[in-house]
Amino acid sequence: MDKNRPKISVIIPVLNEQDAIGLVIRDIPKDVADEVIVVDNGSTDNTARAAQMEGARVVLEPHRGYGAACLKGIASAHEPDIVVFLDGDFSDYPEEMARIVAPIVQGTADLVIGSRISGGNGRRVLLPQAYFGNKLAAWLIDLLYHHRFTDLGPFRAIRCSALKQLDMRDRNFGWTIEMQVKAVKQGLSIIEVPVRYRPRIGKSKVSGTLSGSIKAGVKILYTVFSHIF
Repeated sequence: MDKNRPKISVIIPVLNEQDAIGLVIRDIPKDVADEVIVVDNGSTDNTARAAQMEGARVVLEPHRGYGAACLKGIASAHEPDIVVFLDGDFSDYPEEMARIVAPIVQGTADLVIGSRISGGNGRRVLLPQAYFGNKLAAWLIDLLYHHRFTDLGPFRAIRCSALKQLDMRDRNFGWTIEMQVKAVKQGLSIIEVPVRYRPRIGKSKVSGTLSGSIKAGVKILYTVFSHIF
């Protein structure tokens, strides 16, 4: 690896993804990621072992919540310059990671969001409730904070200094939108990059259930409005 390029840590929150996590890790470009951290959020299957077999470092976060897992991953990273967040269900295309981090490496962005909507097939693949929730949240951010997003995609990269500046707090469904709202409010340079998207392996713990969709929707709305003041 080029010793002069920024150090990149990849954080993958997981919960019962034994059939997908190996595929995800294998497709991460080895010349991009310096370390891969899989945060096991209380799996009851062989997710942790599958991740370890592919060379990832596994850390445990027993407190359930996507945000809680991301925060644990950040705390476990070894002094990176850039942090990449990636889902463990193989719905994203990890091989596109170089495109996600490129604007930060080049100094033109602090935060890069992988947009599944502008990527072309996100609308077809996303569950209807997830697609509607993303559109509503993006519209509200534009209305209230005057910044136009197309997606709240989990596949994203951020400069570590900017991540510390955001002082992330959310421990569950509001994590991605908290990051985007705070980034807008603090004047970070934000870019969206089109990414491909495919049906996940297994059932979604959030949008795949009625209760999960309702909880996520309520938390997203709460997060959008809570940062106005």
